[in-house]
Amino acid sequence: MSIVRIATLVVDFALLEQFKSALKEQIEESIRVEPGVLTLYAVAEKDHPSRFTILEIYADQAAYEAHLTAPHFIKYKNATGGMVKALQLVESEPLIPGMKIK
Repeated sequence: MSIVRIATLVVDFALLEQFKSALKEQIEESIRVEPGVLTLYAVAEKDHPSRFTILEIYADQAAYEAHLTAPHFIKYKNATGGMVKALQLVESEPLIPGMKIK
């Protein structure tokens, strides 16, 4: 069963470009090397560019746990820990669980 999470973050505005660069690198690497990472889709609010929402979809619990211990994710967490002012993780249920992700 897939794992779906929504992460909302508020980032220090002074470190916004550094954060975006680290986030982009982490997402690209995760999608490239982790078959269990089905989607990592990040957006920033137009009127509040330091507020981010990330849709995360993993094939299953094992894929999610593997992601948390992947070297590129640990690098990202270590690099951005001081940049993130607020983080909320919301466990979510897909309305159409078997829907194909392109």
